[in-house]
Amino acid sequence: MNFGFRTVALALVTTGYVEVARAGPPGAPATSLPSNVEVREGDLVFHRSRSAQSQAVALATGSAYTHMGVVLVPDGRPLVLEAVQPVKLTPLPVWIARGEKGRVVVKRLRDAQRVLTPSVTQRMRRLASSWLGRPYDLQFRWDDERLYCSELVYKLYERAAGIRIGALQKAKDLNLRNGEVQRLLARRFGGTKPPFDPEETVISPQAMFDDPRLVTVFEN
Repeated sequence: MNFGFRTVALALVTTGYVEVARAGPPGAPATSLPSNVEVREGDLVFHRSRSAQSQAVALATGSAYTHMGVVLVPDGRPLVLEAVQPVKLTPLPVWIARGEKGRVVVKRLRDAQRVLTPSVTQRMRRLASSWLGRPYDLQFRWDDERLYCSELVYKLYERAAGIRIGALQKAKDLNLRNGEVQRLLARRFGGTKPPFDPEETVISPQAMFDDPRLVTVFEN
């Protein structure tokens, strides 16, 4: 069962990116993995995005990689479920090309073959389908109304597989004193917007990247 992924994916992967996900230069080719690298459903992919907020995210979280997604294979081709504007499915080669210099890291649960059973991946697809089109969370809150990249992947694994990847933190634990980070916070929380909550639960791409249960499948 593909839960309508084929129709929805075709509609979503052709949309443009707003602020948090910039496409590569005009005419830039999609980037494929080497033929001997096989991605599987549930693999996590990481890159450093070229978005406007990427540097601030890197400084605040200590992340070498500022964007991530999870691979789903509903119709035989790998798609990346990612939280941009909006949550969408992106063909893996297109997703890789969008990162800085086409660099990517693919990680996988060490015991993925045992825990990611057909019933689990089916739940992952179903939950992912329900989130398609959801707005990107510019304020990095922990509710489900809007989602940011690592939040989406964390919650997908937690709810579909009962697995929590990465250590949760509070917003106050991040490096918030840097000037660039402060400017981003002022844009996102200034004026009449809801105030910044230092007790907000957060999960960063780096926290998930560092989980010892993950093994690296590919890195360029």
